[in-house]
Amino acid sequence: MKNILIAVTGASPQVLTETIYALHTQGKPMPEAVYVITTEDSKQTLEEGLFVQGYWDKLMADYHLPPITFNTDHIWVITDDNGNALVDAKGVDDQSIMADFITRKVALLTQDNEVAIHASIAGGRKTMAFYMGYAMSLYGREQDVLSHVFVDDEFEFVSDFYYPTPVDCFIQGKQGKAINAKEATVTLAEIPFVRMRRQVDERIINQMETHSFSKTVSALNSANNTQVRVSISTTEKTVEVAGVKIQLTGKLLAIYLFFLLKDNRKAVLGRYFEDDKTQTIDYLTVLDKMKADVRLYKTMGLEDEGQWRQKDHAELATLTKDFVRQSLTGLHKSLKDKLIPDLFEKIKVHSDGVKSGATYQISAEVVFICDEETLL
Repeated sequence: MKNILIAVTGASPQVLTETIYALHTQGKPMPEAVYVITTEDSKQTLEEGLFVQGYWDKLMADYHLPPITFNTDHIWVITDDNGNALVDAKGVDDQSIMADFITRKVALLTQDNEVAIHASIAGGRKTMAFYMGYAMSLYGREQDVLSHVFVDDEFEFVSDFYYPTPVDCFIQGKQGKAINAKEATVTLAEIPFVRMRRQVDERIINQMETHSFSKTVSALNSANNTQVRVSISTTEKTVEVAGVKIQLTGKLLAIYLFFLLKDNRKAVLGRYFEDDKTQTIDYLTVLDKMKADVRLYKTMGLEDEGQWRQKDHAELATLTKDFVRQSLTGLHKSLKDKLIPDLFEKIKVHSDGVKSGATYQISAEVVFICDEETLL
């Protein structure tokens, strides 16, 4: 069986050499290949320390280790769906990109039953370690291992320390103190984890290999639920379903609530819809519950939310069918991007497609809670 080490790393490439060293000294199976998941910035740090300064080859030579395939091609820089590299993973949107990338790579490596994965969560940001642990819990098999590596406090975060050397090697430690790399202790601890793969329907597993992180979460959380519950927060402008919280704009959340608050959660965009200004009033009543772009009020013939709250509705415009349809398109895209198809179909605003006046309706079987109040 082929052994592969996969690790997440950040600004400390030392976790790789420390992990390889610990595997060797603790008599663990040595990997035949190493893969690293990191950001664009951290890749440069990784290459500088391991390849330019040569600490990777020094480790191999010092301990006469067997050949391990590891080069720049095995450094996987996190990218989004459009191929754009993640620079430092500090943004809110970066977290979902990072989650998607890590889970898909673990899914890919665990497809081969003749491969044993050793996954290290010693490096990278805390969220990177979490996503790696999550992915291993979901896709990990009997032969796969999850681990963390520890080093003495004296050597931790020391830039010139990469592994305990077999001979005396004095380097500059913290506060400028000289320390001997030979005297360092590195410990690799295997982390027990729940292997969920056998507990999940194989069809779901197969689907999840192409799903995003959020879609995977929604698939698992909704797998055995007969009733769908959706929680809406007008303060946060979010929709949460099956453990996935989806951020929306005020415009998109308002159109969702516009239909949810209609009788039987249904509205007909018929011949006289645009002549009925109560539709505009219904929409703005919902919109006023949240912080929204002032241009939405201008679209409805008002200067701003202040004019609406003063009940100065003399110049109120009609809610057009085009505005409703465009808003629904945006809403559905936001929901579809985060949820598996089955779940999306259950909570979307359905249309019967009648050209002369389509009926739009949200399923009555779904439980909706808005600001902690159940919508009937």
